[in-house]
Amino acid sequence: MRAERFTEPCAGHGEGPFWDALRERLLLVDMLAGDVLAVSGEGSVERHHVAPVAAALRARRTGGFVLATEDRFVLLDDDLGLVEELPAVFEDASLRFNDGGADPTGAFLVGTMAYDESPGRGTLYRLGADRGVSVVLEGVTISNGVQWTRDGRSALYVDTPTARVDRFDVDPASGAWSDRRTFAEVAGPGLPDGLALDEDGGAWVALWGGGAVHRYDPSGKLDRVVELPCTQVTACTFGGPDRRTLFVTTSQQGGIDPDEQPEAGAVFAYDAGVAGAPLHAYAG
Repeated sequence: MRAERFTEPCAGHGEGPFWDALRERLLLVDMLAGDVLAVSGEGSVERHHVAPVAAALRARRTGGFVLATEDRFVLLDDDLGLVEELPAVFEDASLRFNDGGADPTGAFLVGTMAYDESPGRGTLYRLGADRGVSVVLEGVTISNGVQWTRDGRSALYVDTPTARVDRFDVDPASGAWSDRRTFAEVAGPGLPDGLALDEDGGAWVALWGGGAVHRYDPSGKLDRVVELPCTQVTACTFGGPDRRTLFVTTSQQGGIDPDEQPEAGAVFAYDAGVAGAPLHAYAG
């Protein structure tokens, strides 16, 4: 099984895709360029520069979007223009925000990592609907994919160097996490990065350095491998009118040879044969 190229190479480090159903477009970030990319249903790309770093993006329930930049959260309008910049979450210039997502309560969770990938320096933060910021997890290294099951009682989470996907119990009222355990061991090649969930409870995990997306069934067993022609696969999401297309982002980083991987940085698409679970929006 193989994903097909959907766009031309458009990102130095493509990440954080999600389907904007209201406007029938795919949104993603070119993270270290600080750009949000809007991809039409036909694969054309519009670029919007928003900050020095554009890390993770989700819709807001009231309209527009919330974005984690290098060290803070900002609010964008429907056209991806800046509306409001919230205070810095941390002041350590050796850290930056990375991947994230919105939970069923309407909070926006985004994790950090050190630029030099030093172990244990990352934190997973929660931006509440009241715009207050709290800590969910400490001591992580490269905070990456995070998604919630349809009943809102479990979260799947990736700290990339652990080479696994972890499951947490979630309090459906407060969103608090507890009881961390392994959902799936990722054998590789490559390490787990971003992830998406389908309506059957399967977890689709992008493999950084692995040139593939793995699907794990609800028990954590590997049951499908989708290959890509690029080594650095970063994240995936479901979209399209029926949410059955898996869109996959890739990167030109990581020491790859552009002559050997000319499609690196493109977005790819795969007909998954199952619909993706709906994503939540930020309530603030």
